[in-house]
Amino acid sequence: MPQLIEIAFKGNRKEFFLWEADEQPPRAAAVIVDADRGEDLGRVHACGEEAEQRSARVPHGLFGIPPARSVKRIASKDDLLRHDELRASDDDARKKAMERVKANALVMKMTDAEWQWDRKKLTFYFTAEKRVDFRTLVRELASMFRTRIELKQIGVRDEARRLDGIGRCGRQYCSASWLPELRPVNLGVAKDQKLSLNPSQISGACGRLMCCLRYEHDFYVASRRKYPKEGKTVRTSKVEEKVVANDIFRERVTLRGIEGEMRTIPLAELREEMAVAGDPLVASLEAAAKDQPLIRIGTELVTEPDDEGSLTDEFPVVIPRRAPRESRPTPARSPAVTRALPVVEEPVAAVESPESAAEGERRAQRRRGRRGGRRNRPSGGTTGSDVSGTGGDAPSGE
Repeated sequence: MPQLIEIAFKGNRKEFFLWEADEQPPRAAAVIVDADRGEDLGRVHACGEEAEQRSARVPHGLFGIPPARSVKRIASKDDLLRHDELRASDDDARKKAMERVKANALVMKMTDAEWQWDRKKLTFYFTAEKRVDFRTLVRELASMFRTRIELKQIGVRDEARRLDGIGRCGRQYCSASWLPELRPVNLGVAKDQKLSLNPSQISGACGRLMCCLRYEHDFYVASRRKYPKEGKTVRTSKVEEKVVANDIFRERVTLRGIEGEMRTIPLAELREEMAVAGDPLVASLEAAAKDQPLIRIGTELVTEPDDEGSLTDEFPVVIPRRAPRESRPTPARSPAVTRALPVVEEPVAAVESPESAAEGERRAQRRRGRRGGRRNRPSGGTTGSDVSGTGGDAPSGE
C-alpha cells in the first residue's frame, strides 16, 4: 500500500513524498524523488506512522493533504557519485554569485547555493534587511550557469539552521538537529528567568536570542505564581514586610521589615503567617501551589468554588461581588460643592454724563497693534503732530 515518507535534503530542508512500494526503505537511504521540473536526490528521514505524525505537527507538514510528488527509486552508486560532485560545486556557484552581487551593488548576503540533482535548477539562498530588486542579477546568473535560477530570501535563524554548527553548549544547533519549529523569542522570556539582559550573553550564533531560552520558560512562569511578587508589601506576623527576592529552587522568600531588618523564611511558613494576619493574597498563592484555577470576583482573585458553594481552600476568602452599575446608589452632592447658576437680570438704562460719552468716543477711535499694544494713544508729552502744528516756535523751512 502507498505510504507517506519524509525526505531530507541539503541544509536541513525536508519534504513529504509518497512511497508506492510495499516494503519501507531503510532509514537514511538515498532515494531519487520527483522535483520541480526534474529529479532530485535525498535521504529518508521518517516513514510510515512516524512520518504521518510528523506531517501533522511540523511546519512543512501536509496536515492531511495527500502528497503531490512521489519517490521514484532507490539511488545507485553512480547517482551518489554525481550527487557528491554537485555538492562540491555548490560553493563555487555561491562565490560567483557573490561577485555579481558586488558588481550590481546589491545589499544582500549570499548564504548558500544548491544544485538540483539533474542540474535543471540552481537555488540561491540569501539574507537581506530590506527588499532587494534582483531581476538583473537573475538574468546574469542564468546566462552564466545556463540553467534555471531561483533566489530565496531567508531569515537569520533559517540561515543558522541551514549552515549548521556547534553552539556555546558544545552541541549541534537545536534548530539544525531536532527543533521542529523556530518559534520567536523575546526579551520578556529572559526577564522572567532573571537572566542577564546583555544581548551578547543570551544571543546565539545567528545574532538573535537563543532558542533554548523557551525550554524552561513555562516552569519559571508556573513556579513564580506560588510566590508574591518582588517589591510587594505583605502582611505577616511582623505587621507589614516587603518582598525582596524569591528563590524558586529552594522555596524561600527574603523579606524586609519597616525598620530595615532582613529575614529569609520558607514559602510554606510565609503563607501561614499571611493567613493568620488576614492577607487576602494568600488565597491566590495557595491556589497556585495546588494548581487550581482562579476566578476574578470584584478586584480580587480567588479559587474556583466547589459544588457546595464554598471555596476549596484551607483559608477561604469570601469577597462579595460588586453590584451592577445601574443598581448602585448615586451619592448625593454636597450643597457646598453645588455651583449656583448666575442670575440674569434685565439691563437698566442709565443716564450718561458728557465726560463718559467723550471717553467712550476716544476708546472707539483707538487701534490695537499686532502684539496687543495701542497705537496713537495720547500721552503726557507732545506728539509729532503737535510739534508740526505749532508754527510760532518751530523754525521755518526757509
